Amino acid sequence: MRILVDPSLEEAREAMLRPSGSDQDQESKIKTDVLNILEEVKTKGDQALLDLTTRFDGIELDDIRVAPQTLDDAESLVDEDLKKAIRIAKDNIAAFHDSQREEIRRIETMPGVFCWRESRPIEKVGLYIPGGTAPLISTVLMLGVPAQLAGCETIILCSPPDKTGEIHPAILYAASLCGIDQIYKVGGAQAIGAMTYGTETVPAVHKIFGPGNQYVTAAKMAVQSRGMAIDMPAGPSEVLVWADDYARPDFVAADLLAQAEHGADSQAILVCESEQFAENVKEEVMVQKAKLEREEIVDKSLKYSLFIVCDKSKPLDVINDYAPEHLIIQREDHSYDLAKIKNAGSVFVGPFTPESAGDYASGTNHTLPTNGYAKMYSGVSLDSFVKKITFQEIDVKGLQALDFAVSTLASAEGLDGHREAVKVRLRSL
Repeated sequence: MRILVDPSLEEAREAMLRPSGSDQDQESKIKTDVLNILEEVKTKGDQALLDLTTRFDGIELDDIRVAPQTLDDAESLVDEDLKKAIRIAKDNIAAFHDSQREEIRRIETMPGVFCWRESRPIEKVGLYIPGGTAPLISTVLMLGVPAQLAGCETIILCSPPDKTGEIHPAILYAASLCGIDQIYKVGGAQAIGAMTYGTETVPAVHKIFGPGNQYVTAAKMAVQSRGMAIDMPAGPSEVLVWADDYARPDFVAADLLAQAEHGADSQAILVCESEQFAENVKEEVMVQKAKLEREEIVDKSLKYSLFIVCDKSKPLDVINDYAPEHLIIQREDHSYDLAKIKNAGSVFVGPFTPESAGDYASGTNHTLPTNGYAKMYSGVSLDSFVKKITFQEIDVKGLQALDFAVSTLASAEGLDGHREAVKVRLRSL
């Protein structure tokens, strides 16, 4: 965990380079491997999925589908406390996302000219739920709840199998709560390929959602260039904590470690105002880290961690340039202006607002843009699962009022047919 004191913006940018973008040769290899995987799935279908699952997960499957009986049995295999926690989280997530529905507003832009916009659900969506070192039960809710609220007709879910060839029963239980019954035991880039091209078993969808490792992210970017819609490039997790000397070092350390335990390629950044505070946090990290079950993963992730010490004039420039997936503010009240935060996936304000609350149960969505994409992408919301259709209705009075503008512009562009589509109607009056 390096401590960088008073860097320039360029020096900070270089020091905060994400793990996923720090090795160009490795990144190029991942892209090549992913393209080969996608092509294999496209040409060989289910057989490719079975072969790739054996190759990458070490599991030989006869069928990638989760049987209806397995889905039914999942509820009895999940601890009652865990089921209660899942239901609480689902209710909060549903409440927040349901509030995002837009009222239809019919606007009269000029007398007799009426325009409005309505939402329609994306008919077929695919949800990718990472497995790997931990079953992300919460991601099922973060994607399944808004898909269900939006009214998507077909919702499929792909997740890699565990070492027994199954998907964790809590993932299946959460999926059932969201009305999802088409579930497939396939992960990685091959799952993205299956949802893009379709196989004998896995149906093709219209949009793919979900976070993943570098291979999943590369696959999503690759299929996006071939016409598939995706939620965003959601790769390895990251956090930036913005603190002052009033913050509690143990709170800050806990937030940094909560991100570091996601995976070896996660990144945790602290921006603070004094070297002493940075040293205090570093000491707390070492104490708390030793108590975590995933200490080995944390150690790998902390190699990419960084503490930046700078005066009060620089942090916002560093934050907005980095565009963190998660931004946690632990500062004295009134020492910051939220309006000046331009680039962040999700912001957690105050000492008692840990990022883990948003990861699980406060209600906001945890599927967020990483790797700097918060500069141009939003996190998943209800809007992610719908498309907007505009409507207009014009009466005689309205068309007469529009005649001059439409006909003049059409003539200027040399599109006489456009002008005549108006004139023929007016001549009929």
